[in-house]
Amino acid sequence: MKADVSPTRCPFHLAVINDEITPDLELACKIASQEFGLQWIELRSMWDKNISTLSPKEIEDARKILAQYKLRVTDIASPLFKTDWPGAPLSEQSERRDQFHADFDAKTQGKLLQHCISLADAFQTDRIRCFDFWRLTDQKPYRAAINAKLREAAAECAKAKKILVLENEMSCNTASGEESVAVLKAVPNENFMLNWDPGNAAALGTTPYPDGYNLLPKNRIGHCHVKDVARDEKKKFEWAAVGSGTVDWVGQFKAFVRDGYHLAVSLETHWRGAGTAEASTRASMDGMKKTLLKAGVTC
Repeated sequence: MKADVSPTRCPFHLAVINDEITPDLELACKIASQEFGLQWIELRSMWDKNISTLSPKEIEDARKILAQYKLRVTDIASPLFKTDWPGAPLSEQSERRDQFHADFDAKTQGKLLQHCISLADAFQTDRIRCFDFWRLTDQKPYRAAINAKLREAAAECAKAKKILVLENEMSCNTASGEESVAVLKAVPNENFMLNWDPGNAAALGTTPYPDGYNLLPKNRIGHCHVKDVARDEKKKFEWAAVGSGTVDWVGQFKAFVRDGYHLAVSLETHWRGAGTAEASTRASMDGMKKTLLKAGVTC
């Protein structure tokens, strides 16, 4: 396979979100380690429970399984701030999907943040994923207060030497590259970074690479999710196997190498076209590795 750049050893922490494979953590870890050849995994939910609701025994059991398969944790993929902004009128984007067995209201977010910090300690990671509330029809009247809440949360994380990574999510108030730039500017805390998700930006109808990515401050990208998007005959988005959709992942991976990004690229396929979550994740992992090869990267 001919690449435009010289092949290089994997500069990234290649990972997969565990529950994209199966709710069975041990099976997910076995597949990630022995079949995918990974050393990293991202934790979101397991055993039909969100990571933030695990019991102390379940946390210890999870730690033992990770050690057994020699897997390190990229981040705690928490549901922090994936809820309605208090006092704002509900919009069509106020929803109850993609919760991954979690449903925390606005009043419990402070307690949830502190628990996520404890989970990051337990799983020996310095990163906690968050959102910025369900997308409002008009976020302008509330944006300053949302940004203040993010600054406050980042400050709490800094006390514990943790990094807060905001995922751009099409169902939340920061979705595109342009919106990501705005929130990073408004929340200048050094430990507040972006969980760049080109697939989510593409689902909103924007062009994540090169358009959105080129706007981003590269030193503020602290994590990356990998998924792909296609459009049906009505131009509505649907998830696709990585490498078969509209996201220019070859260009994105080349840009990461060029710009010195060396953190996680974590598969979050969402696509279920192979019939089961496990089979679909296998297909998307194969697509991601082939796409990396096209970008001149061997992982």
